[in-house]
Amino acid sequence: MSAYAAEQTGRRRICVIGDELVAGVGDARGLGWTGRVAARTRSDEVLEYYPLPVPNETTTALSARWETECNRRFGPGENRLVVAPGSADLRHGVTLARSRLNLANVLDDASARQIPTFVLGPPPRTDTDAAAQAELSTAFSDVCSRRGVPYVETYAPLADHEQWLADLASSGGTHPEQAGYGLLTWLVLHNGWHDWLGIPQDD
Repeated sequence: MSAYAAEQTGRRRICVIGDELVAGVGDARGLGWTGRVAARTRSDEVLEYYPLPVPNETTTALSARWETECNRRFGPGENRLVVAPGSADLRHGVTLARSRLNLANVLDDASARQIPTFVLGPPPRTDTDAAAQAELSTAFSDVCSRRGVPYVETYAPLADHEQWLADLASSGGTHPEQAGYGLLTWLVLHNGWHDWLGIPQDD
């Protein structure tokens, strides 16, 4: 094995696939929750993060592209997948059953390839029906629970959160700003992220 190949084997590559929130749209610091989580995650191993967002993406489109895009970033070391579906399905007429199936297909395909997965649920938006958003988040949670995949519920804790709603009011209801991304970061870091990576959590 070459020195380069040996170095790559020791790396952990994490692909994050989802909608525009994965890109941190609306964050003046340009970090979003992905950058903040990366900055707050300490590991003796090299962790490489590859955000792969598509604005307003449905789970149908996400399930069709994740493997091809992630394959270009995955390497001979340990590969992991974070799935962060938004609520675009509700605005594009995707049925709840299809949304469940799309996420299930991604998780099952990743499992078949022995790629550990972690799912961040869709956070609230004020331009989309609230009851439907809650139902979608519950459905995604159930899909993950049945497969033993960590799921971070974001809708319930943020639906009535004053700062989150203030951020949405400034953006037309579609995305958070700096404070909102900080809230998403906190939810990720305090709902199984370090356990999923198998590393200790900082105090």
